[in-house]
Amino acid sequence: MTTAIYPGSFDPVTNGHIDIVNRAAVLFDKVIICVYDVPMKHLMFDTKERVALMKKAVAHLRNVQVTPYNGLTVDFARKMKAKVIVRGLRMSSDFEREFEMALMNKKLDPDVELVCLMTSLEYQFISSSLLKEACELGGDITSLVPGHVAIALKKKFSARKANSVVRNATIRKSY
Repeated sequence: MTTAIYPGSFDPVTNGHIDIVNRAAVLFDKVIICVYDVPMKHLMFDTKERVALMKKAVAHLRNVQVTPYNGLTVDFARKMKAKVIVRGLRMSSDFEREFEMALMNKKLDPDVELVCLMTSLEYQFISSSLLKEACELGGDITSLVPGHVAIALKKKFSARKANSVVRNATIRKSY
């Protein structure tokens, strides 16, 4: 039985991520989606929210599970008895970054292999950060993410906007 992990921050999960998971689920007996707990970047959704959004997005896949993790990805792979790390590649800049990480991971654990799946053409331009920016500015992102993720994004931005209005009103009152 071959177990693979698919690590990422998934902030938020996109249809591009789901495309990779669907394809990995066909290739491997078990796929564990590892939602990185504390990545080195600003997050919109906390870990619990990102795990819940991903679980709902992959509920149709029987051989896929979702779990948070922290620390080195190869250490988590070893803990899960996974022999493969799955990554999606969108463009050449992704390749360069993944190549560097693959070499480091191979040095840290020579028994873990990297399998890169090319993102389907329709998702090559999607990144979580670009998607969040488009949503915040009122763009229609409903074809780029699962429906429940679009709703969660809109709620986050509405809450941010409401907090900003309250904060600005409070600042004006203090003058």
